[in-house]
Amino acid sequence: MNLKRTAEEFGDCTSSIIGCAMRVHSTLGNGFQEVIYQRALEIEFRNEDISFQREMEMPIFYQGQQIGTRRVDFFVENQIMVELKAIINLEAVHLAQAINYLEAYNVKTGLLINFGSQSLQFKRLLNNKFKANSGVFGINSNSKNSLIQ
Repeated sequence: MNLKRTAEEFGDCTSSIIGCAMRVHSTLGNGFQEVIYQRALEIEFRNEDISFQREMEMPIFYQGQQIGTRRVDFFVENQIMVELKAIINLEAVHLAQAINYLEAYNVKTGLLINFGSQSLQFKRLLNNKFKANSGVFGINSNSKNSLIQ
């Protein structure tokens, strides 16, 4: 997966999300638990009129059968998966995990944001395997909260 992309490829929404995260980090700094940053980011999203679902439960499938679920920190504007961390430094395993989720759920765009370092860390992610209107997870254009399987 080519991770060297420009902000334009991800759209203005990722920039807005990152801006919200920067305000949270600027105000709170590092050192809190992930849930504190999650709650603060939720306030920022509301202040900016960004639509989101917090801790959205998503199904996990294996060979066509649901074998469990996983909660995504935020699903923003019905198109962007946002994963939060509050650790000293992002590592390759965190990036691999986020990419795996994008591919497993057939979500095109993701953000991995880390509040735990002295400076906010973030990675924009683009799923090169994304297939519109197919895959395990997709959004029904008729209803912003509907899942298509």
